[in-house]
Amino acid sequence: MAVDLTALPPRKGPRPATTGREIPHDQLEDFSPPEIRAELIARAEALPGVYTSASLVSEPSSLALRLHQANRPFEAFLHPSVDEFGHIHRSGFLHLTVPREVLGPLAELGWVEPHPIVRRPEFPDTIVMLYAPRDAAELEVAAAVLQASYEQAAG
Repeated sequence: MAVDLTALPPRKGPRPATTGREIPHDQLEDFSPPEIRAELIARAEALPGVYTSASLVSEPSSLALRLHQANRPFEAFLHPSVDEFGHIHRSGFLHLTVPREVLGPLAELGWVEPHPIVRRPEFPDTIVMLYAPRDAAELEVAAAVLQASYEQAAG
């Protein structure tokens, strides 16, 4: 059953400090515990057709979430990659694409912030930082957002 991403609970506490409008775009605090990050990776790898590798659009230690696919909607991938729809950083935060209709609600609820690269016209405006899940409840939210990103990329 799909989760309504516009009806999620607000993220608890203040937003984590990030590099904001700077590239590289990093989360600077409130990281995922290792077991939460490991479970997030396991859920990503369990999505049909997803394979992981070092990211080609981020730091090499980031784990890219990739698809083999012929139909690649522009707004669903992290350009210039044609198959990476997201990646998980070592500290647990993600960069990924999300459907346009949930961008505003996810930001208002405190779960995401836009990636600064979206200011450039050659990149889709759907790229966000999803803050690192800190506990099991936040892992469920991250998994729901990841599912929506995957569905957008997979078509």
